[in-house]
Formats: sequence, structure tokens, C-alpha cells
Amino acid sequence: MVLFLNMGGMEWVVIIFAILLLFGGRKIPELMKGLGSGIREFNKAKNDVSEQLKEGMKEPSKSDKPDEK
Repeated sequence: MVLFLNMGGMEWVVIIFAILLLFGGRKIPELMKGLGSGIREFNKAKNDVSEQLKEGMKEPSKSDKPDEK
């Protein structure tokens, strides 16, 4: 992750040029659409798990309840 922070403008130009050569101009919108939907699904799943954990922490367990005798 730190490697991306140290990249200059010329490195980005080379990477974008390589992507254009590999996939062509017509495939890039399809790739970005797929990448966007994948990121959206990942974030939705992450949020669902986070919500379930929060709800699970709110619910008192049976051992926390006092015995009713």
C-alpha cells in the first residue's frame, strides 16, 4: 500500500498506457463497471457483518439475565 503513495506522475502514465494496450479502449468501461459493482458488493457485505456484530453485542445473553425463582 505504501508503494502506491510513492508513485509519481510518469509511473501512473505508464500504468494507464499498459492497461490501454492490454484491454483496449472499449473494454475499460466494462472493467470499471465490474470493479465498481464488486466494490459495492464488498462494502454492502462489510456493512451487513458490522451491523450483525453490533446487534449481537446489544442482545443480552442468557447468562447475563438474573435467575427468576
